[in-house]
Amino acid sequence: MRAATLTAFGSPLEVLDAPDPQAGGGEVVVEVLATGVPPYADEVFSGERRYPLEPPVVPGVGGVGRVVSAGPDATKLSPGDLVWCDCTVRARDDALTPDITLQGWSSRGEGGARLARHLHDGSFAELMRVPTENVHPLPASADPVRWSALSVHTIPYGGLLAGGLAAGETLLVSGATGNLGSSAVAVALAMGAGHVVVPGRNQAALALLADRFGTRVSPVELTGDDDADRAAMGEHGPVDLVLDLLPPQAPSSVARTAAMTVREQGRVVLMGGVGMLGGADLALPYPWIMRNSITVRGQWMYPRSANVGMIRLIASGALDLAPERITTFGLNQVNEAVAHAAAHGGPFDRTVLTPAA
Repeated sequence: MRAATLTAFGSPLEVLDAPDPQAGGGEVVVEVLATGVPPYADEVFSGERRYPLEPPVVPGVGGVGRVVSAGPDATKLSPGDLVWCDCTVRARDDALTPDITLQGWSSRGEGGARLARHLHDGSFAELMRVPTENVHPLPASADPVRWSALSVHTIPYGGLLAGGLAAGETLLVSGATGNLGSSAVAVALAMGAGHVVVPGRNQAALALLADRFGTRVSPVELTGDDDADRAAMGEHGPVDLVLDLLPPQAPSSVARTAAMTVREQGRVVLMGGVGMLGGADLALPYPWIMRNSITVRGQWMYPRSANVGMIRLIASGALDLAPERITTFGLNQVNEAVAHAAAHGGPFDRTVLTPAA
């Protein structure tokens, strides 16, 4: 098979020949039809984000493909099945706190690094070896290129599940004008959110969200004045849940201001990258959290069951993928794809690699 390989941080990806992967027990080999290229992929490959990848490695964050072969413990998957391959891999020897790796992308702790060495390569290849439990059947009519957006939408869906978003509630998405943040707006409305407050400084992105979703979305243009911004975000009624998806470059003050718009007994879910490149801590006030009975929790990625829930939201039409802008690249154009993704990281703008084309 051919695979796009990161040979060293700071070097362009190289499309190289590699042995075809073989499925062992508990594994599936999939032909990769489409895989999303994250807007920040260039920051990962340059080493700027300091992700614990170990080159040489085939990167990638899951994808849509067809089953080639499955291990003997797969009882329902068959060759030719159209499937979604989730990159969030959990170790099988600790049900309570399993080590986690994002296959071909990142990992957590030494246990996650060990897991990453076993499932080393991701989806920027013609074939990929995936744990059986990470392979989810898709409708036969699903367009692989459009459905590769599962790699984006499932992440904020995990945060909304963690925050217990209920139908009719008001959500504030911190980082709403970005790729993940705009996804959170669409997913929340598909889940039945009554109203979504979308703060940001990108006027064009705010206008796009308002145009797509109408009166259920309230844009708030941020000024950088914490008190004024908090007041403006709170003008649209009590906020039940705040979901933070700000990138690592964002100052902690922006995340803190958004978090503190939540109502008494409200919830705050942190999923972004604030502080990962250094800088001030989030520093939410202890008295405010305690006296207002605020729940603050972190959420990295999503539970396995979120994949099924997300597939159902799309298959039912509750989440419409049709308005999303998609640009596709073949495997030989992988570096062009990475550059394009970096330049097109706004709302509902997808860069997709099609390795098997």
